[in-house]
Amino acid sequence: MYPYQYDPRFQNLFPPGGGQGFPSFPPGGGGQGFPSFPPGGGGQGFPPPPPGGGGQEFPPQGGAQPPSSPPPAFTPAPKLGSGGPSLYAVDPGAISGCLYRYTYIWPRNGRPYWFYPTFVGRRSVAGYRWTGSFWVYAGVDVNQIREFQCV
Repeated sequence: MYPYQYDPRFQNLFPPGGGQGFPSFPPGGGGQGFPSFPPGGGGQGFPPPPPGGGGQEFPPQGGAQPPSSPPPAFTPAPKLGSGGPSLYAVDPGAISGCLYRYTYIWPRNGRPYWFYPTFVGRRSVAGYRWTGSFWVYAGVDVNQIREFQCV
């Protein structure tokens, strides 16, 4: 079933009954020293949500929040004119002027969308993308952006 062979040299890496700070598995000892999961045994194999409701782990706690309202109802017109591909890459320094502002993104591939940037790195932008119904946290490589316009 598995392409790997069992190696008995690793059998006592974690002695029965826990050892080295690991609880035994199954609870009560006699196993290979792996921790029981979920803690306390039983359950469906999923840990309980963290305090505070859990859910979305990304962005990290303390990060910027999504906008409290939808993006503008209008769609900006692209400034490149022809709508064809651009030979120029988007400069992260230029898009940093759009931080915490509604920004319309025309990607090199795919449909344009509203974006609310909250972080600009050397090669990527992170923030909230409008799905048409709600904001979701997303990131985009600046090389994948054909054009953008913040309002």
